[in-house]
Amino acid sequence: MSTATADPDPSQATVQVSLITAGDPGIIGLPIFAAGSVCLGMALVGYVPAAAVGAVLPIVLAATGVGLMIATLWSLALGQTMVAGVYGIFAGFWLSYAMLLLGVLHSWFLVPAKDVPHAEALFLITWAIVMAALTIASLRLPLAFTAIFGLVVLALVLLVPATLNVSSGLTHAAGVVVLVFAAMGLYLFLGTASTALGGPAYPLGRSLIK
Repeated sequence: MSTATADPDPSQATVQVSLITAGDPGIIGLPIFAAGSVCLGMALVGYVPAAAVGAVLPIVLAATGVGLMIATLWSLALGQTMVAGVYGIFAGFWLSYAMLLLGVLHSWFLVPAKDVPHAEALFLITWAIVMAALTIASLRLPLAFTAIFGLVVLALVLLVPATLNVSSGLTHAAGVVVLVFAAMGLYLFLGTASTALGGPAYPLGRSLIK
């Protein structure tokens, strides 16, 4: 190195590196994803009446949507492209779901009442396709992640006929599936918390593609 070039302050360099390489966004992203999933799952299985579905908005919008955006930005700062993509996709899902609910409940989008089921089905089909692509993309990840994404697709697919045909049975089944992947999200969170505290990692299964 040329002596004419001034070296950066070592203390400043150390601070910069620690800010962009430390931590695991899963410590926020996983439990906040599980919170939204538990809330939605309980609503779908009938804990609250269908007419009171807006009760999920405080968690889905203010907690899960915002929390996943934070996890996305954290992942991007760490250079974790796939992790940021996953959190960003789910942030988009939960925030758009909250927007759908608010729009339907307050007639923001001027969708006639008779067409609301098809508008909701459009939302479900769109996200089922995106989540199916995410499931395929995750085949190189540990099996637990692929399983969660696959269950998300299953729940969305079940909700399409449930919405169009007003089937409480299919809605309940979708709610059970949502609660299952919520539990898996909490399992992933506990594993992340364990490693963050110096404990062992939880088994996540082998990837389907090496």
